[in-house]
Amino acid sequence: MRMGCPTARTGQVIGLLGGSFDPAHDGHAHITREALKRFGLDAVWWLVSPGNPLKERGPAPLKVRMARARAVMQHPRVCVTDIEARLGTRYTAQTLQALAHRYCGVRFVWLMGADNLAQLHLWQDWRAIVEQVPIGVVARPGDRISARMSPAARLYRRYRISGRAAQLLGRAQAPAWSFVNVPMRPHSSTAIRDRGGWNRPKHQSSPENTC
Repeated sequence: MRMGCPTARTGQVIGLLGGSFDPAHDGHAHITREALKRFGLDAVWWLVSPGNPLKERGPAPLKVRMARARAVMQHPRVCVTDIEARLGTRYTAQTLQALAHRYCGVRFVWLMGADNLAQLHLWQDWRAIVEQVPIGVVARPGDRISARMSPAARLYRRYRISGRAAQLLGRAQAPAWSFVNVPMRPHSSTAIRDRGGWNRPKHQSSPENTC
């Protein structure tokens, strides 16, 4: 495997938590630990993206965000990776296609907070995402109703796996999704930036291998 790309064995179920992580915080770590327990995952990869296409302002340099993510999420079954930058993909649908080609025989589950489910219909090729991999949704404060009433949730409502059966998600055939309610922590990257708790260095050097 090329430097900087995480490893996985055939038959493993890997959860993918993507985002700019600008900055990563304990809420991300909490969602990850809950996903490992709830969705029948062998591991989780944090996909620290080069940038979020839905956000006008660019994030902090990738190396800086990677370092913060590694400091926040320290778990033997979690890998923080810049693989999207290495693959040259910008959108989730592209990333999933590239990963499926590179990791033949590995099962992927896309992870997201309920706030992302509420706006999933705005993502590039969002239906292709839903129909390619199962999706595990973890509730966040204030987003549960809007998520459950979202266009994506309504369109794919018959493919929903109940929270009680969420352990089946990792082996389910897409389209499949599960929504679980968990005790949440009200951390927010936006709030951290707004209160000056995250400085954005001006220069970026090459990303490093983290796995």
